Amino acid sequence: MSRIGRKPINIPAGVDVKVDGSVITVKGAKGELSYTFNPNMTVEVKDGAIEVSRPDDNKMNRSLHGLTRTLINNMVIGVTEGYVKELKVNGVGYRVQKQGNKCVMNLGYSHQVIVEDTADIKIEVPDPNTIKIVGIDKQKVGQFAAEVREKRPPEPYKGKGIRYADEYIHRKEGKAGKGK
Repeated sequence: MSRIGRKPINIPAGVDVKVDGSVITVKGAKGELSYTFNPNMTVEVKDGAIEVSRPDDNKMNRSLHGLTRTLINNMVIGVTEGYVKELKVNGVGYRVQKQGNKCVMNLGYSHQVIVEDTADIKIEVPDPNTIKIVGIDKQKVGQFAAEVREKRPPEPYKGKGIRYADEYIHRKEGKAGKGK
């Protein structure tokens, strides 16, 4: 049995869960998410918890078991707490500022790079060198953060660029001078 798939998902107070066929909808304080899971999986709401089960030990069903449970758990966490990805901007003259619903970044290019908030993703700029990507869908928050990081990935010689707050950049030594 899948260790992750077997664990029930506790439903916190203020969260409403509906299972309709192979679609699960989770509604909470921060918003509403829905997910269409594989029809082989069985999702039931029992005693204030969500349980995911599989019909047999087929390889495909085993792999879907833990995946389905994890995705539903991420939905529950998203509508209650939300997700945040923090990015750091390093470099001389590199700075970020928020103008309305746009994030304007000076990243050493001849032009400013502008990224806009989407319907379900918000950008926060607490200081000129930090960007926070906030949303309820874990996958969308991660994808959006990756797209922002892609505007100027960190380089290994001086460490300039946009990196995740918990990311370590392996630094390289520059070219060695001529020997005398």
